Amino acid sequence: MTLRDSLLAALVATIWGFNFVVIDWGMDGVPPLLFAAVRFTAVLLPAVFLVRRPAASWRAILGVGAFMSLGQFGFLYVSMAAGMPPGLAALVLQAQVVFTIAIAAGVLRELPTTAQVVGVALGTLGLVVVGAGRGGDVPVAALLLCLAAALSWGVGNVVARAAGVAGGLSLTVWSALVVPVPLLGLSLLVDGPAAAGAALTGFTWQAAVSTLYTAGLASLVGYGIFTGLLARWPSGAVVPWVLLAPVVAMVSAWLLLDEVPNAAETGGGVLLLVGALVALRPRAAVTRRDEEPVLTAAP
Repeated sequence: MTLRDSLLAALVATIWGFNFVVIDWGMDGVPPLLFAAVRFTAVLLPAVFLVRRPAASWRAILGVGAFMSLGQFGFLYVSMAAGMPPGLAALVLQAQVVFTIAIAAGVLRELPTTAQVVGVALGTLGLVVVGAGRGGDVPVAALLLCLAAALSWGVGNVVARAAGVAGGLSLTVWSALVVPVPLLGLSLLVDGPAAAGAALTGFTWQAAVSTLYTAGLASLVGYGIFTGLLARWPSGAVVPWVLLAPVVAMVSAWLLLDEVPNAAETGGGVLLLVGALVALRPRAAVTRRDEEPVLTAAP
């Protein structure tokens, strides 16, 4: 990659990493499912009228939206509201690489390479270390919800892979069709109409800025740049840059929220990131882009 494109990839990773702190900052006083619904409403409108629908079936588009957006972010926002720190959430979410490879092997019969097996083993070990050494202020339920978000992301990757859907800005926008209404409905059931109504009428400027950042910068601008990079370079040269996102998230949470990871979280996180990096190594025999694994990132 050229220096310019490397800097763009680093910029996207920085935007996506800082996104976790912004979510945590803006969600104060807003139910998590409702907050996620507002975010994806902002992703969807007015962009759906300006961006052409991706060349894929409705089943594929809605399937990607259900798992990559609805499931991933529904679980993630609830996890963070339940006590999952932003930096640790960004780290654990990278388990999607492990889940994607494992699910693709079972469902699509895509046998993993030796590097992928080693990467999955390292990533799994890292998750075990993080889970065993999590700080006392991190509830087990919050950690499990974050893992559920990573699992949903992994399923979404496999759905996209099976359907042959290329990731990109248009897929981000159109797959959001399936997100806001279910999240709003769940919020009304879980939090109650009174709480949801009070949160919307009392929507703070922090929540508004957070929504603009997460929907505008993280989803639309981030994916726009990321898709352009994937159009110019092999995914094996672009996707590993995303592993900078949890590093940015943990550093920004450390500086702004005084969220200091313990030794186990740091060590397990390093193992997880190394495992993901090893697993993302492209196959030596692969020359066509459509034969490369679909491993996207959209925190």
